[in-house]
Amino acid sequence: MIQKTTIQFLTDLKKNNSKEWFDDNRKRYEVAKEDVKDITEKLIQAIGAHDEDIAQLLAKDCTFRINRDVRFSKNKAPYKTNISCIFSKGGKKAATAGFYVHIETGAAFVAAGYWAPEPNKLASVRQEIDYNLDDWKKILNAKKFKATFENGLSQDDILQRPPKGYDAENPAIEFLKLKSFIVSKKLSDAELLDKDFVKNITTLYTVVKPMLDFLNIV
Repeated sequence: MIQKTTIQFLTDLKKNNSKEWFDDNRKRYEVAKEDVKDITEKLIQAIGAHDEDIAQLLAKDCTFRINRDVRFSKNKAPYKTNISCIFSKGGKKAATAGFYVHIETGAAFVAAGYWAPEPNKLASVRQEIDYNLDDWKKILNAKKFKATFENGLSQDDILQRPPKGYDAENPAIEFLKLKSFIVSKKLSDAELLDKDFVKNITTLYTVVKPMLDFLNIV
């Protein structure tokens, strides 16, 4: 489980997102960072039992910096108010589908899939779906999958018209118009603090693994 001190640190950071406050509370951050590192290592071991590619990773391959890149953002707050990690073949820098865990008070969630693949990869994913639509729909319509990710694939990143080379009448058009292939599930603060956190997150991974495998074929 995530420690209460980590949740409290993130709660306080939301209210005091400044370099001065962060410097004064750096020891608290280091404790929270170590906590998430420990959880990430446990998740690598647990998820790795179901996926050899994940088993090869180290915590540093999966976790993200808390500092925000504010160069091109109107929001100049210097720090993220979450600590997160991703489990994917090759780690966080690899261009592959993956499983993301977002730890943030009042806004925690898990997400899985392929976010904004580069054009050649996107074209390959669309082709794979077009050629193997029945297999793709079988994954998305599986009872456990639908019960776990009730909202289905995110519609936040979608074309208004069919992509080049595809007809509007294509049976797979609802998927082919997507530019990202993502499902997500919210987590409560209580779920973060649950003693079975690692076990529960690993169960979510096993549910979504067939979709990740499909997306990583290309």
